Amino acid sequence: MTMVHPPRRRLRSFTVASLLLAVMALVLGPMPSSAADTNWWTPTARPTPDAQVDVTGEPFKGTDAQGRVRGFVDAHDHIMANEGFGGRLICGKPFSEQGVADALKDCPEHYPDGSLAVFDMITKGGDGRHDPVGWPTFKDWPAHDSLTHQQNYYAGIERAWRSGQRILVNDLVTNGVICSVYPFKDRSCDEMTAIRLEAKKSYDMQAFIDKMYGGPGKGWFRIVTSSTQAREVIGQGKLAVVLGVETSEPFGCKQILDIAQCDKGDIDRGLDELHRLGVSSMFLCHKFDNALCGVRYDSGTLGTAINVGQFLSTGTFWKTETCRGPQHDNPIGNAAAAQAEKLLPAGVSVPRYASDAQCNTRGLTDLGAYAVRGMMKRNMMLEVDHMSVKAADQAFDVLESESYPGVISSHSWMDLGWTERLYQLGGFSAQYMSGSEAFSAEAERTDALREKYKVGYGFGTDMNGVGGWPAPRGKDAANPVTYPFRSADGGSLIGKQTTGERTWDFNTDGGAHYGMVPDWIEDIRNVGGQGVVDDLFAGAESYLRTWGNAEKHTPGQNLAAGATASASSSEWWNPAVSFAPGKAVDGDYGTRWASEWSTGQWLKIDLGSTHQVKRVTLDWEEAFAKSYRVELSEDGANWKTAWSTAAGDGGLDTARFAAIPARYVRIQGLERGTKWGYSLQEAGVYSD
Repeated sequence: MTMVHPPRRRLRSFTVASLLLAVMALVLGPMPSSAADTNWWTPTARPTPDAQVDVTGEPFKGTDAQGRVRGFVDAHDHIMANEGFGGRLICGKPFSEQGVADALKDCPEHYPDGSLAVFDMITKGGDGRHDPVGWPTFKDWPAHDSLTHQQNYYAGIERAWRSGQRILVNDLVTNGVICSVYPFKDRSCDEMTAIRLEAKKSYDMQAFIDKMYGGPGKGWFRIVTSSTQAREVIGQGKLAVVLGVETSEPFGCKQILDIAQCDKGDIDRGLDELHRLGVSSMFLCHKFDNALCGVRYDSGTLGTAINVGQFLSTGTFWKTETCRGPQHDNPIGNAAAAQAEKLLPAGVSVPRYASDAQCNTRGLTDLGAYAVRGMMKRNMMLEVDHMSVKAADQAFDVLESESYPGVISSHSWMDLGWTERLYQLGGFSAQYMSGSEAFSAEAERTDALREKYKVGYGFGTDMNGVGGWPAPRGKDAANPVTYPFRSADGGSLIGKQTTGERTWDFNTDGGAHYGMVPDWIEDIRNVGGQGVVDDLFAGAESYLRTWGNAEKHTPGQNLAAGATASASSSEWWNPAVSFAPGKAVDGDYGTRWASEWSTGQWLKIDLGSTHQVKRVTLDWEEAFAKSYRVELSEDGANWKTAWSTAAGDGGLDTARFAAIPARYVRIQGLERGTKWGYSLQEAGVYSD
């Protein structure tokens, strides 16, 4: 069924401007910005042999009339995945001085017929057999359903840039367990070693492209480490490349039998190193539960195989519980994965899971919360995709406690129920590169929220991420891609892309490699309507606003830090441990105030003088308040209720309200959430 949606109202002026540009381009043809800049987008030389780009016209520069950058955002890609997983899981590399014939080579073990392409068999099914020959025929790969062959050859990325993409997030990726069990490898399985190498290779690719254009800084592929740099690069008409990290056990933070294998020092050292490498965003967990957070499950056969990997890595399988709210993780199911299950020790089998228990028992650990705060301290962006709904909920609690906007959902692995929380903070959302019908339908589900918060949209190709990409709709499908077609800005003409003897047609090849991204966007325009494309074209500005606001964020002053505190009571059972009221305002999450085991207890904080109070944060220990009030007073005698809840569930709560002058803040317990009393690790009071 063809779905055509009207353009979004908030983008009307932008759409009109785009149409005018398109008309001008059709009448006048591509025009150089100046004589000195003629053909600045064309390299002086390319490696031989090479793929064609098959786009004509000058890439657009600058901003729109409102000073906003324009362009598409790929918020999730893995250019250098061939360097991870032991170096032999993804065959081929994204660039080579010797050209495409050298870059796009199949793995040695795939010769002569692919019968040893083990990972191909696991991910695609069948016997893995395929023609391993790349250049010049490319008979069987790259393909939308071939997950083991390089899809990020630089010329394909160039084609996407020439067609209107202006931001690409290159997630450095690996998985130590997959590396260790995969029989073919030529390097260490240490995850941080792979991340360092992929970062280096990313800068090498930038230098490779610079050389084609005459020297350092002259190429279109620009790695950026700040939103300001990104805006400058986009203003020049080039592609801003952001480095991210997606790995299962960052900083060595795995857990074995529920015992963390890292500490706060490891997290600080790891975050500092990534920051030095130029990394601006990252995931804290991916595929396997680790010492930082629980994961959102994979489903079906792949989910079972990953659960086996989880056991091999941690000694524990996934554990489920009935979800506490409407959000839920992906259903595990109980599908068999015979090849993976053979790796389990004798007598060990994958558990069976109840169909009504779809949520991971694991959330954000104390170390995970420390890592989130560490990322905030370094103005990095947190990727919440792949977190269990329990972990994501707790991560949002931490972000909301500081009003921190640097949160990203980059490829449809966050429950849509969290979307408004993300937008309220100022975060950015992107959707997995699915088929145009499915992509358009999912985009429509959150369209009202984008309208409400005046934000653009992104996509996550996840190329080289072994996820699968849009299948061809068929040459006889309704509203096919017709070649050549115009770019979204109207300034470029896009034909069918050719590599050697192979010419690619999206209608019959689908999303076979990165060069097909422009064709996929055109397919979305045909199927989903111009409004979807307009939202995507507004994505670059929204992404950079999220990033820029994260960079500018400064934590508010905690007025309660070190303040005088008193309470209705304090628990006493160990003379060596104090649960005094002051422990809730000492800045140490390892201490706490605890009341006696009865209802109606309170904690009072004296700020020393009157302040305008707008926000109170409460980090509960296991003994939390189900029902409580936040009360304020200027004199300590006359109290006003500023905020209350009867649905407390523990963890980190943030109470926000209109500014009220107060010197004293009182947390008045009304109903206990456990059989114990009330216990607070930290309480914060803020004027912002």
